[in-house]
Amino acid sequence: MYSKDELKQLKTEFWNSFAAYCEVQPYLRNRRKMWMLYDTKVKGVELKFDVNRNGAYVVLEVNHRQEEPRLEMYEKLTWYKEMLEKDFPEGLVWDVCYVRETGKEVARIYTGLEGIDFHRREDWGAFFSFMARQMFLLERNFKGIAEYLRE
Repeated sequence: MYSKDELKQLKTEFWNSFAAYCEVQPYLRNRRKMWMLYDTKVKGVELKFDVNRNGAYVVLEVNHRQEEPRLEMYEKLTWYKEMLEKDFPEGLVWDVCYVRETGKEVARIYTGLEGIDFHRREDWGAFFSFMARQMFLLERNFKGIAEYLRE
């Protein structure tokens, strides 16, 4: 087990190593900003990385505070399911009612790689390659539909 400070240090090292990994990937070069993440320009919609002891997840999250707008946005996204899943032969996981550790209810569309542990440095290569490639694809597909979601 890690102490609180050791865990904080591990997380910092993990994210710094991931940033360094992304900088040398040919398909990510010459990007003005590495990742869109919170800057989707669609209210209540964010792209996220989620790493934990169970695996890595690349997530499109609908997190409106109120349930009705959250469900409306999730429904809009289902209209574009084929476009979002274009580069994901296994499809994406669609979870209309995901409860975060904090207890907040959100809707999530995601892909994951399980069986790797964030605490094991030898798994970091698997984390990095999965997260970079999958976020690249999810972000590209999302950009193709974002303007329709803003309406």
